Amino acid sequence: MSLINPLNNQPLGGPTQSGAPSKQASSGTVQAAATQSTEQTSTGNPFLDAIRLPDEKSIPEANNQELSQEDFFSLLSQQLSMQDPFKPVDNDQMIAQMAAFSTVDGISNLNDEIMNLNAVMTSSQALQASGLVGQKVLIPSDTGFISEEEPVLKGVVSTPEAIETIVVRIEDDKGQLITTFNLDGSQGGNVDVSWDGLDKNGDPMPSGIYSIKASGRIDGQSEELAVSTYAHVTSVSLGTASTGSILNLRGIGGIKLGDVLAVSEV
Repeated sequence: MSLINPLNNQPLGGPTQSGAPSKQASSGTVQAAATQSTEQTSTGNPFLDAIRLPDEKSIPEANNQELSQEDFFSLLSQQLSMQDPFKPVDNDQMIAQMAAFSTVDGISNLNDEIMNLNAVMTSSQALQASGLVGQKVLIPSDTGFISEEEPVLKGVVSTPEAIETIVVRIEDDKGQLITTFNLDGSQGGNVDVSWDGLDKNGDPMPSGIYSIKASGRIDGQSEELAVSTYAHVTSVSLGTASTGSILNLRGIGGIKLGDVLAVSEV
């Protein structure tokens, strides 16, 4: 019994049909194997051919679709050389094409210059913001941080009109009431507020984040008032053109330089 090659249904290792010597069969087998190893174009099995990886030559190279100024002038020269001598290209039309390409090229260069300008402005802004390190800034938040080195929390209460009495509430980070006291808001506008870091019993509170809440009676009704607090700037982070420089505040986090309301040394 002889083995059958499943690719071509020919017997393996058996005698040839015409009774030719086995030496000729062996020579033909070697030649066929050499040809197959050289070309490697098909295995004889459609399924195997379908999943074979393509040759390196069959993989197309990436083509840059962007037209440069040289491509434009090459196309323009080709257009002029192929024009009908009896109907030449209108000068106004050719000038309009050149002007349109110059405009697009100029806009592209302008975008690059704007990006470079944004990078320069970002660096300059970070350099200016570095001068705020060690100072305090007023931020649009009612949350502040106290510590043993800085046990006093200060801020500003904004009132839409003169209010006789402003009720100030101090709360911890869990919303629990620590103490309350009153402010004189008869002058209206921005009223300074300061908390000494003590609870209602006069005991100092531990370091942490606390909130200043304020309310007052406007037109006979009690309303919440906007509060801003002072925070200590510890460092400055370089931002991007969209975010700008970031001021890192002690115990609170970061804030954009553009969101700062005022700068103080208090």
